[in-house]
Formats: sequence, C-alpha cells, structure tokens
Amino acid sequence: MNHQEIYVSLDIGSSSVKVLIGEMSDDQLHVIGVGHVKSTGIRKGAIVDIDATVQSINKAVEQAERMTGIKIDEVVLGVPANQTFLQSVKGVVAVNGENREITDDDLERVIDSAQVMSIPPERELVNLIPKQFIVDNLDEIKDPRGMIGIRLEMDATMITTSKTLVHNVLRCVERAGLQIREIYLQPLAAGTFTLTEDEKNQGTAYIDLGGGSTTIALFQDGLLKSTAVIPVGGEHITKDLSIVLKTPTEQAEKIKKQYGHAFYDDASDEQLFEVPVVGTDATDQYSQRYIAEIIGVRLEELFELVLDELAQMGIQDLPGGVVISGGVAQIEGIAQLARQVMLTRVRVFTPNYIGVREPGFTTSVGLIHYANADDKFYGRSANSTVPSYAPYPAQTNPSKKQASASERVESDNKVGVIDRAKNLLNKFFD
Repeated sequence: MNHQEIYVSLDIGSSSVKVLIGEMSDDQLHVIGVGHVKSTGIRKGAIVDIDATVQSINKAVEQAERMTGIKIDEVVLGVPANQTFLQSVKGVVAVNGENREITDDDLERVIDSAQVMSIPPERELVNLIPKQFIVDNLDEIKDPRGMIGIRLEMDATMITTSKTLVHNVLRCVERAGLQIREIYLQPLAAGTFTLTEDEKNQGTAYIDLGGGSTTIALFQDGLLKSTAVIPVGGEHITKDLSIVLKTPTEQAEKIKKQYGHAFYDDASDEQLFEVPVVGTDATDQYSQRYIAEIIGVRLEELFELVLDELAQMGIQDLPGGVVISGGVAQIEGIAQLARQVMLTRVRVFTPNYIGVREPGFTTSVGLIHYANADDKFYGRSANSTVPSYAPYPAQTNPSKKQASASERVESDNKVGVIDRAKNLLNKFFD
C-alpha cells in the first residue's frame, strides 16, 4: 500500500463503524472501498464493550477489503470529542544554524516547547493546533520555514481528552489487528473539511448529528475554538417512534429512514405506510405528517440544547451560520426545522463522492483529507522521520499540529505514531 496516496480512515460511532479506503491525487479523493456495519459496544460515543466493538471493526474492515482486494494494515483514526478540553499554550525557541534560517528542526522544537506544560494524569494530549508563528515579533505567520530570524514563537491551542476514553479506543484498534497511522479529533478533521474558508473565519458551528450523541464544533478566525457533546442523537428519535407507533426498534429505524420528515408543515398527509404492531400480527397505518410531529419534537429539543451549549461557550451570534452533517442530517426537512429553531442560516453537508454520498460519511472523508494535507505539508512518505504534526492545508489559516494520543518518547531516534501508541498501551495496562 502506497501511504502517500492511499489512506484508510476508521470512524467508530455509536450507531455504525465506517472504514473508508481512499486514493488522494492532486488533492482529489477517489473512494475505492467502503466498510459500513452497525456498531455494538458503543454508547453515546464511548466504548462500553471492547469485545463487541472489536467485532464491529473487524466486520467493517472485512467489507472494505472484499470490495478492493487491499489488505488493511493501518488506519487514520478519529477520536470523539467527549470530555475534550481546549487550552491556549505558547512555545518559544532560539533559531539554530549559523545563517539563522528556520528549518524543520526549529519547527519541531517550538512545537515541542509548547507541550512542556504539565498535563493532568487523567488526560491525554490528542492534537496541538498552531494559531500563529511569530518570528522576531513579526506575527500572523502561517509557515515560518525558510524565513530568517533569531527567535521563533508559536501560539497554539492544546486539545486534551479523557485518557480512559482514548486508551479504550486504542485497545479496540490494536485487538482488531490494526496499526494507527495518525490520530485526529473527529470534529477537528470533519469541520476543517466541511466548512468553507469564509465559514471558518467568520464564526460557524459545525454540528455532527450522530446516532448516540451530537457533537458541536465552533470554528472562528480559521481555527477550532470550542467543542461540546450532547448525549442525544438519532437513536433517541428511533426510540420515540418505536414507543409511539408500538413497533419494534428495527422497524422504527426503517420507518425513520424511509418516511421520516423533520418539518411538520412540509410533510405529506397523503403518504401512508403500514407499521407492524409489536407482539401481534396486526398493522397500523400512519402518514408521514404524523411521524414528522414525533421526529420534529425530538429534533427541536436537540437544537435548543445546541443553542444552550453555544450560549455556555459565550456565543451570541454566528455570522457563518450552522452546518449540519452526520447520519441524522439525512432526514428530510431537517434544515428548515433548524433554521426555525436556531434563527440563523443552516445548510446540510453531504460528501460528493461515489459510494459515500450520505452525511454520515462526513467524518470518514474528513479524516482522509486531513491526513493527506498533513503529509503534503511536511513532505512525508511511508518511511519518513518527519514528526507527525497536522499541517496548514493549502490556502487556509494556520491550524492543527498533530500529536498522537501516546506519550512522546525522548530519544535520538524519532518514534512513529504507531510505536508511541503501543508504548502508551503497554504502560497503561502493565
């Protein structure tokens, strides 16, 4: 597998596990394999059963392998935003070299210096997002390499999350026989890919409506500013339908996908369907408008919870509006309802690639785009020793230094993300 061109993303969600094999050519993604299975062992974005989760990962991997004939050995892994904390940090170093030209080594050292601060033992560093570089008091620099200076500084945002959460995800991936190529925060990768440059700069909320939870990511000035997770998602809508219609959960899920509508005023009174009643051989008949009221009430509550979270972030206005994605975003009429509740511009994002033209694949696609931008910025190859930091994607503001969820090992040799993840797991489970 040519790692400079072929990427495999792994998105472990509450309702499904997705494996996406994509080939990147001239910044264009070509999807060549997809694995998509119902997930078990995951609740509200967190792993509650390792064995069941491993089985789900294996099934998704096998699906993708059968489709392409490619053996999957390593993946770009996304970790959820549960218990995520963002903190401002600063790095400062003196420029090495007689000619005072800033090199990759200086860039690595200033990023390392920003991580010197102590991280609580119950938390783990996931990503470091550079806000700007400063060379001899000249600020707002995107890439300082090649510039001449004496003092190099970096303002950044450190992203940490629950050590237990990350280690459980790593354990599942390891037990599935996979190695980790890179690790990224899911809303960071998905939001960076999904939002336009204007939306990221003006102030926009990216909302991922998942099965077990809803993730909010606020982008402003080109950077991820804050995240939050609400433990309400598509599974709650399915449960509501199951209870009200007195039908099995599996049948309620099918009804939601086939006939669901979020906006009562636009739903049809004439579109009727039969619903089997649980525990009997009888069926009842309902209209799309009837279930639209059930779905709409739950989604209206969810969007109000989103507004509450944004208020806690100190957000009173969203000049860039709201962008919705995730599996639940596929429900017809959801944009109209969101506009009515949130009183702002709303658009639904769907990846435009053959085989993954569903909002639920946004994170999977975003992880591949993010990893490709990472490799392109640092000129890494499969055997490169350049440290694994996230890039400034072409024509964007400074963003995203990648650090693996494992501890950085101080040695003469650069230790890869896979080895660091193994070291972390070994220390944690010893």
